[in-house]
Amino acid sequence: KMGNAESNAYQNHLSRFLPEEQSDIDGMFDTLSGLSGSVGAKVAKATKKTVTLAALQAAHTREPLPEHMTLRLYNGMKSIDLPGKSSGLSEQIAKEQFVIFMSHLLKGNADEKITIIMRMISKTGGPVKGKQIQEFTEDLITSIVHVLSYRKELKGWNLENTRDSASGVKALASQLLSELKLADGTKPVGPQLLETSFDQSVIEDWVYRVPQISAFLSVVVRQGLHVLHSLPDQTNDILNLVPRCKGIKGRGLVSLFDIPSIIYINSHLPAELQHKWQLLFSSRLHGESFSQLCGHIVNKGPCIVILKDLDGYLFGGFASHSWEVKPQFQGDNRCFLFSVFPSLAVYTYTGYNDHYMYLNHGQQTMPNGLGMGGQHGYFGLWIDSDYGKGHSKAKPRCTTYNSPQLSAKEDFTLDAMEVWAVGDVPESAAAKGKKSILDVDPEAQALLEMAGKSRQSEGLREPIEEDEDED
Repeated sequence: KMGNAESNAYQNHLSRFLPEEQSDIDGMFDTLSGLSGSVGAKVAKATKKTVTLAALQAAHTREPLPEHMTLRLYNGMKSIDLPGKSSGLSEQIAKEQFVIFMSHLLKGNADEKITIIMRMISKTGGPVKGKQIQEFTEDLITSIVHVLSYRKELKGWNLENTRDSASGVKALASQLLSELKLADGTKPVGPQLLETSFDQSVIEDWVYRVPQISAFLSVVVRQGLHVLHSLPDQTNDILNLVPRCKGIKGRGLVSLFDIPSIIYINSHLPAELQHKWQLLFSSRLHGESFSQLCGHIVNKGPCIVILKDLDGYLFGGFASHSWEVKPQFQGDNRCFLFSVFPSLAVYTYTGYNDHYMYLNHGQQTMPNGLGMGGQHGYFGLWIDSDYGKGHSKAKPRCTTYNSPQLSAKEDFTLDAMEVWAVGDVPESAAAKGKKSILDVDPEAQALLEMAGKSRQSEGLREPIEEDEDED
């Protein structure tokens, strides 16, 4: 009778998968149990095969997954109780446990995922400390970066053309952990968070509210164990996790972004803009010049601006509209400001005013520079047209975005800057080719020539679309 109940539960879980997914999972289990020879054996025999931790680790000597994560996945599989079996005592993973684990993590709801996640956090069960949740979350993010890099799924980004991910892993983990709420609604922070005990219901609520945890786990399982990774409708969770990267290849440039911050910032963009980022301007490539900046970013569609100040703080903003040089505020309430280092966070509009984005150059009466949020002389983010100077003012918060001071010092000196177009660059920009601000404004050009300054930008222009093949 017991065996019957067991096979029913097993069949129910199996039926969540399409036939080709089932054979993918069967194949994976067979490989892991090292008995792929007995595929023709009767089902009764086949389900007696088991998987050990050693087999899981051996399958990963080529290292698609860090060792810590392999152990966590094993603990998750082991946590599945089977009817009529003494729970958790066996060191071996049965086929039913393997299938139910896959079904819970890849097809399940928060309720089904949570017991596994609890065991992945701590194999002993019961309440867990904040520090254990932090370690799990950092392992999870490290595994995402590692497995996407290993599977060549970073879409033109790589660990060489981005900032070192170690600080990004910590920053993203602490951003996700900042959503942990106790039953009474309080959010413990800092050292207090690490020592606090959280029970299953609190963690379930967290997993439910922080979709990244489930999405990351799904990618780690699919790409790490290499299961269900190739089926067309299964790739959605990875589709826009990382945007395709264009414009950095072969330029010897290391972006100011790291992989975890790209994943995080991209997830806050409007869905239709998450598939591609294209480098428009880098102070390291195009020089430290405000007219160069304007020439590269005007009329290129929505953009992300990221800056680094001399103290190493990294921060920026998302502009929802094409930048235009004009003395009025522009953009809409999809714009936001963000911080990447020392902490990772996104600050969205408050509804207080519509001072989303501003770009002006060569005007006598209005401030000249690029700004987002706040007001003239008091921006949440400001870069002066006298290139190299900027400010981030917020006492205590920027009115437009509720952001704190983003730079180390209120008035900062710029160390480096990048602007990325997100989504598809508008047709009009591609059609016109790159017009520099000097093309648009012949007067500015004439003034430069009178001052004996030649046009710096002539030799620096590049075609707007680079080769499609960025992989």
